Amino acid sequence: MELWIAIALAAATAQTLRFMLQKHLKSTRLSTAGATFSRFIYSAPLVAVLLVIYVQLSGQAFPQTSGRFWFFALGGGLGQILATLCVVALFAERNFAVGITFKKTEVLQSAIVGFVVLGETVTPGGAWAIMLGFVAVLLLSDPPKGSYTGPYWKRFFNRAAGLGLLSGVLFGFSAVGYRAASMGLEGGSVALRAGFTLAIVTASQSTAMGLWLMVRDRREILAVFAVWRVGVLVGITSMIGSFLWFTAFTLQSAAYVKAVGQVELMLSVIASVLFFREKISARELGGIALLLVSILVLVLTI
Repeated sequence: MELWIAIALAAATAQTLRFMLQKHLKSTRLSTAGATFSRFIYSAPLVAVLLVIYVQLSGQAFPQTSGRFWFFALGGGLGQILATLCVVALFAERNFAVGITFKKTEVLQSAIVGFVVLGETVTPGGAWAIMLGFVAVLLLSDPPKGSYTGPYWKRFFNRAAGLGLLSGVLFGFSAVGYRAASMGLEGGSVALRAGFTLAIVTASQSTAMGLWLMVRDRREILAVFAVWRVGVLVGITSMIGSFLWFTAFTLQSAAYVKAVGQVELMLSVIASVLFFREKISARELGGIALLLVSILVLVLTI
């Protein structure tokens, strides 16, 4: 097994744990913005401290940055903030497994963004995989039977579908942005370039969300610090997952990395049933399975 594949599998596992914790915070104590802020504010200090320790122990110098690095790092960070807000908000609309599956359309959209931004091509087979994934999303976007009585077309084009697809687009942009940023650094090992990019991104994300909450809802900042026990766990799992993703992006294209990370779908189904006691319908399982097939086709053809 290639190293980047093992790293992507571990990253998906850590990310599933982090989303579980954020769902808990969203459903019990915090708003959507607060649950999202908890991810960044508790992980940024950990990343910074560990980066300094690594630099000291390894004897390396910090990588040289460029305008390209800052553009893609900060742009990717903003995209991730907005994408996380969409996912956390989506948890209030549908169950955990379906919410994560909507988010995982990012692997299909990462291929498109990678082509537009970095020139990474998509084969004809990849295009068919994208279309198959769209069909899967339509299955998943249909609300549970009996829960919606409006016009038929709104069964598919609804708030949950919109949030899920938007999160996929934004996560796709952030993944490609992080890969471009880490590739834009000069000097240092793969681990150092990944850690340095992550430190810059999480610091900017914490600052941006902190300032936004100071203006919009200062009480929510206090609420985030009040749940520090769970918040620290969110920060740790976020730090581990993000560092692994950044390392994998440094080694391989975002589309390939995100495709392997689809194992998160299986983990989300387990979490949805065992931890959140949520029911998964046959149609939703079918949609998840079809999306997995489209991802496998994508892996074999891009």
